[in-house]
Amino acid sequence: MLIQHQVTHTGEKAYQCSQCDKTFSFNSNLINHQKIHSREKAYQCSQCDKAITQNKSLMNHQRLYYGKKPYQCSQYDKAFSCHKNLTNHQRIHTGEKPYQCSQCDKTFSYNSSLIIHQRVHSGEKP
Repeated sequence: MLIQHQVTHTGEKAYQCSQCDKTFSFNSNLINHQKIHSREKAYQCSQCDKAITQNKSLMNHQRLYYGKKPYQCSQYDKAFSCHKNLTNHQRIHTGEKPYQCSQCDKTFSYNSSLIIHQRVHSGEKP
């Protein structure tokens, strides 16, 4: 247990996904991540027919039914049901654009915007 705890401080990520090269500090996190690639949807929402790959994602989904929004924006009176949505929202305030096009070096605040942009390079209509 102590060794596992110490890894959280070192930042060491010894477990690498063979499908997308993402790395993890713990093997259990890698196993959970790999469900995304296998499309295994082991978690079923009790409120609707939606099946989800990860338990954490199921908990975020179920917050919608109960109106729980524990992630609060520090600048606006706006709250979110999952941390990822708050992080995305905060880019409005910070101007951060972490997604960069590999073909023209243009940057974007959201991955979805980058994907739409890349269609221009591939000849697809956006």
